Amino acid sequence: MRQIVLDTETTGLEWRTGDRVIEIGCVELLNRGLTGRHYHVFINPEREVDPGAMAVHGITNEFLADKPRFREVADEFEDFVRGAELVIHNANFDVGFLNNELSLIGRQPISVLCEGVIDTLRMAKEQNPGKKASLDALCDRYEINNKHRTLHGALLDAELLADVYLAMTRGQESLMMALDDEPVEAGDEGEGSEFVERPALRVIRASEAELAGHADVLEEIAKASKGNCLWLPPEPAEAR
Repeated sequence: MRQIVLDTETTGLEWRTGDRVIEIGCVELLNRGLTGRHYHVFINPEREVDPGAMAVHGITNEFLADKPRFREVADEFEDFVRGAELVIHNANFDVGFLNNELSLIGRQPISVLCEGVIDTLRMAKEQNPGKKASLDALCDRYEINNKHRTLHGALLDAELLADVYLAMTRGQESLMMALDDEPVEAGDEGEGSEFVERPALRVIRASEAELAGHADVLEEIAKASKGNCLWLPPEPAEAR
């Protein structure tokens, strides 16, 4: 199972009004283990970075001036994520921006390029309703050191999110191991295996007095519900 934990930084908050991707950071997970492989690139967005966005990630127009355009790094980005399942925090945001970049150069969207997308923001809200679900809040919850995160950064945030995702889904690891175990065939239990014969279960039946008391309760329910007691059989038509 190959997964890519991904994050982006952008010129602003809305690709529909012309904002663009300026940084992509990815780390690779294989069978829920960090492989050490990563993909990281800064991108010249061919437009100015909004001051509000710059305050969040600290990436300036001057820094991006000599960086490659997205069309120049599209092949290597696609090669890194192709066929993998993406893990993204607030996936609609990043996928929307990446699909826009891919569309601008005539490439296929993320839904075709990758196997699927896991949104850890949605997952966190489902697991802990009403609690904060930002990346910083999740690092605190799962005791992941993020003190070096003074500004947002695509690769740094992807690395932190990988640790958060593994912590959030830790119970799935034992489930996967159990699913991978081959079933034991009858007569092939191996040495040292023993079957312990259990004693027969004791059957306790209701006494006559308990049955009569139960019938009285059902009769009271039937009267209160005007004959709509679900636990009593319907009366024969001729008796009505």
